[in-house]
Amino acid sequence: MPETQWMRLTAPELREAAKADALVILPVASLEQHGPHMATGTDMVLGGAVARATAERLDEAGERVVVLPVVWHGLAEHHMAFGGTITLDQPTFLAVLKGIAASVARHGFSRLFLLNAHGGNTAAIDIAVTEIGRDLGLAVMGGTYWHIVPEAIEPLLEDQPGLMHACEAETSLMLHLTQGCVREDRMAGAFGPMTNRTPTQPRGLTVRRSFAHVSQTGVIGDARRASAEKGEALLDAIADALAPILMDAALWRSAERGQP
Repeated sequence: MPETQWMRLTAPELREAAKADALVILPVASLEQHGPHMATGTDMVLGGAVARATAERLDEAGERVVVLPVVWHGLAEHHMAFGGTITLDQPTFLAVLKGIAASVARHGFSRLFLLNAHGGNTAAIDIAVTEIGRDLGLAVMGGTYWHIVPEAIEPLLEDQPGLMHACEAETSLMLHLTQGCVREDRMAGAFGPMTNRTPTQPRGLTVRRSFAHVSQTGVIGDARRASAEKGEALLDAIADALAPILMDAALWRSAERGQP
């Protein structure tokens, strides 16, 4: 497989990739608490891994693709009470994304996918897609990977309907992808409620709450069923489902570029 990571390619190689209409994937994550058992860099690891695995599928299908380094700082105010978390405010976060996108556009690339790996970034990613497409003339799409392909995740989990936080899914992926980032001696306490919503909170209603008021452990879901084997299956399923979406020419044609 040819090299797809931006940081491992030379400037001439990237100029050639732009001329070949390569798709650029920007993984966007967060540095934040992940319960009593897992490293704060979890979203960074998972966002980068999903991006690279998806790029492998795209390359195998003949699609040119370049993966940027992970944006490690996101919007994580709701995790600050636990410690170990770094957060930006929304104007700064959007400015970072738009600055990266502007560089991508100036180098001649025409398509950008913002692959989000942190739930707190979701609303801002939607805004970034609109503003980048309007202001920079790029065809741009974006979304949170477990929201885009939930059908690839749910069948592989035993105790959860989908990916949550520091949960069965994320812990399994980290067991597969890393060594020493999951404290297995603390797994017995690595569980929490199955939702971050209060019982009377309607869907569509946003309530400002610290994560510390949602879960005493910092976990949403239950990591106790996690395994490296499950993590390998999850990564494969997610990448297999994402790649065809990013190869959908009709979706890219539908992306508005610049002012109407």
